[in-house]
Amino acid sequence: MDVVVVESPAKAKTINKYLGRNYKVLASFGHVRDLPAKDGSVRPDEDFSMSWSVDTASGKRLADIAKAVKDADGLILATDPDREGEAISWHVLEVLKQKRVLKDKPVSRVVFNAITKNSVLDAMANPRQIDVPLVDAYLARRALDYLVGFTLSPVLWRKLPGARSAGRVQSVALRLVCERESEIERFVREEYWQIAAILGTPRKESFEARLTAYEGKKLQKLDIKNKEQADGIKAMLDGATFRAQSVEAKPTKRNPAPPFTTSTLQQAASSRLGFSANRTMQVAQKLYEGMDIGGETAGLITYMRTDGVQMAPEAISAARAAIGKEFGDKYLPEKPRYYSAKAKNAQEAHEAIRPTDFFRTPASVRQYLDADQFRLYDLVWKRAIASQMNPAEIERTTVEIEAVNGQRTAGLRAVGSVIRFDGFIAAYTDHRDEDSEDEENRRLPEIRSGEQMAREAINATQHTTEPPPRYSEASLIKKLEELGIGRPSTYAATLKTLEDREYVVIDKRRLVPEAKGRLVTAFLESFFEKYVEYDFTASLEEKLDEISDGKLAWKDVLR
Repeated sequence: MDVVVVESPAKAKTINKYLGRNYKVLASFGHVRDLPAKDGSVRPDEDFSMSWSVDTASGKRLADIAKAVKDADGLILATDPDREGEAISWHVLEVLKQKRVLKDKPVSRVVFNAITKNSVLDAMANPRQIDVPLVDAYLARRALDYLVGFTLSPVLWRKLPGARSAGRVQSVALRLVCERESEIERFVREEYWQIAAILGTPRKESFEARLTAYEGKKLQKLDIKNKEQADGIKAMLDGATFRAQSVEAKPTKRNPAPPFTTSTLQQAASSRLGFSANRTMQVAQKLYEGMDIGGETAGLITYMRTDGVQMAPEAISAARAAIGKEFGDKYLPEKPRYYSAKAKNAQEAHEAIRPTDFFRTPASVRQYLDADQFRLYDLVWKRAIASQMNPAEIERTTVEIEAVNGQRTAGLRAVGSVIRFDGFIAAYTDHRDEDSEDEENRRLPEIRSGEQMAREAINATQHTTEPPPRYSEASLIKKLEELGIGRPSTYAATLKTLEDREYVVIDKRRLVPEAKGRLVTAFLESFFEKYVEYDFTASLEEKLDEISDGKLAWKDVLR
């Protein structure tokens, strides 16, 4: 009998069913050791040696694992397929070595990207050893986070009563939120006016055209600054004649987005479903670990902590077969689509998040899922299947119109689009697409170049410029990703920490810094500027990636 160690009890139960009675699957319940929150847990003067502690609950689980291994033929470490999972396997192995229960028993490491019978059995047939560079990257990250935290936090406790902690990624995320708030406070609103004409064709069909030029000068958004200007232009247009100068119909294509990564899933679930990043990851974890689907236990989605955008070849084939069945052959491209991303870490660039079985449609599993699970699975399934579908074909029509009143002239433009073939939109539209879909279906009536237009109304509307919006969880995650700060697996925890520490509050799904959070940021920027610099934090992430790739020794990063 072999002992298999996974992270969660739900996963252990599912995998035990797949492997049978020659295996005993036990759960570590996540991390089993941590650095104690006290001075001296990382000792730079002793070549960065580290002291690890085991809490009572983890100690009991490790004792159970050790007891099982003592009577077993071998140990298989099957924790999650990322840096944290590799670290947990390493910790379990180190503890078992200390307990001297392994002796000469074989130890192997297996990873699977999906909790399905085929994926698990394939992984068991292809074991490997623990990935040492990946563990080294974890050790460097933990040491860095500890050293930064223990440099900053005690100072905060002394100087800013009530400030609870500072951290490498957390403090930079807080700085972004506070800087945006300062931008909003400094923002000075400007008045501007927009002018549009409602015109009629000779065939008595109406459409709207917006003013784009006046007296030979192209107009920018803020050029009409007040009511007097607007009224003068309106009066000129009220007495003008209108003629279509040109009509251009241009076919365009829009391609689908790749399947979800961790951060794009969090962003879509926030904008589409109103989920926090933390809630998204909790629901995704359940879908990954396995659900009872009509008597069969299976994971419904692949591993949800990833920055990869590509699907496995067999998944692409399955998606293409499902497209033909669910949507028809006209939605299926001649060749599969392939996506690439600037993966920060080749070791962590797993498959994108996708359904484990494309023929398991959202409708077919709805009765087995709760409301949140169904909505998230529906999102993952639709985005993944859309990624392999034909582009949407759109015809965009632009009409340039000249208005003449005596010696004075003005230019107006009418734009309309029609979806000629919906393509991937039949399966999925993202948040941006939903806004643009209305535009794409804003049809213009038949307009011929050179023909006169009847003036039906001239409308002048007042507007003011708006400050940049506060960050939502989704937009902050996007910004952190753009800056190369943090990792897919850290975003949800980082945002939750900011809220738990009462550094930010969420109001109408927007992050508003509390006074305490702004004070902490101001303090760190004044006295510990290096630690909250975007480039400093991003360059550390790059060095951690180099450690993962075996290009850099982890202690060299800390020195």
